[in-house]
Amino acid sequence: MRPAYIASFENGTLKKASQQAGQMLLSCNICPRNCGIDRTTGKTGFCRTALKAKVYNHMSHHGEEPPVSGTRGSGTIFFSNCNMACVYCQNYDFSQSGQGREVTTEELASFMLELQAAGCHNINLVTPTHVMPQILASLLVAIPQGLDIPLVYNSGGYEKASVVGLLDGIVDIYLADMRYGDNNMAKEYSSAPDYVENNQASLKEMYRQTGLPQFDQEGVITRGLIIRHLVLPNDVSGTGKIMEFISRELSPESYISLMSQYLPYHKAKAFPQIARRLKDKEYLKAQEIMDSFGLHNGWIQESYGEERFAGVNIKPSLLKDDQ
Repeated sequence: MRPAYIASFENGTLKKASQQAGQMLLSCNICPRNCGIDRTTGKTGFCRTALKAKVYNHMSHHGEEPPVSGTRGSGTIFFSNCNMACVYCQNYDFSQSGQGREVTTEELASFMLELQAAGCHNINLVTPTHVMPQILASLLVAIPQGLDIPLVYNSGGYEKASVVGLLDGIVDIYLADMRYGDNNMAKEYSSAPDYVENNQASLKEMYRQTGLPQFDQEGVITRGLIIRHLVLPNDVSGTGKIMEFISRELSPESYISLMSQYLPYHKAKAFPQIARRLKDKEYLKAQEIMDSFGLHNGWIQESYGEERFAGVNIKPSLLKDDQ
């Protein structure tokens, strides 16, 4: 399949979207923070990012869900900074402490082309929300030079649906978190008091654009939405509310990556409810909740606390018996 952005480049849609996104930097309202900062002057808002995108690393990554990493790896670009402030973030050294370096539009395009030349299945944009305009500008440089593998928009899910709408016909694959089912939890642990409504609206838009995952003959995803849900101790993540939303508002055929790898990184030990690692029984309960809402597509982690995945098109309750 040709990536969607090829046609958008050819018909001018990508250029128009890039121009619209670039204008949003003048009084930044790219995400629900609506900081109103003119980032083109070097000023920064919540995400601490000005005009240039900041990149921590780019590499072929083999630790994503099986259809994303495939056999040749996912061409991952880790952007520095974030529009969330999760107290338990395992990548806090670059997501909150700002490690990395600013790159030009041309450099970011070269990273994409380098990862494609290395044989990666896709370009995996990690934490892209706050640098979406810079990404679109880089695509306009990379596509004429031969970029032609799918884009993965790997997001924490704190998005504005209207802004996600600009990506229609550009992004092929959404790999998006549904982090919380309750705004009080989102406020306390991620400084995102309106997370739930924005997350749900943006996931609906992602699903409208790309639908259920489609796979090639090797089982590698070529298009569609994968939803990630990190199970947190003491049900801080609100798994029941999230699974109900997915089943009723998106599709019971949705693909879900149920993640067990939570550990109390960063500042988490200062928060009693999440100051410990996830218990096996809590993860098993989350699997049961998925099953109760008829959600049987996706992946569970075969070993608690490890970023390895097992299973596709299976019932979590059946996998539970084999743990």
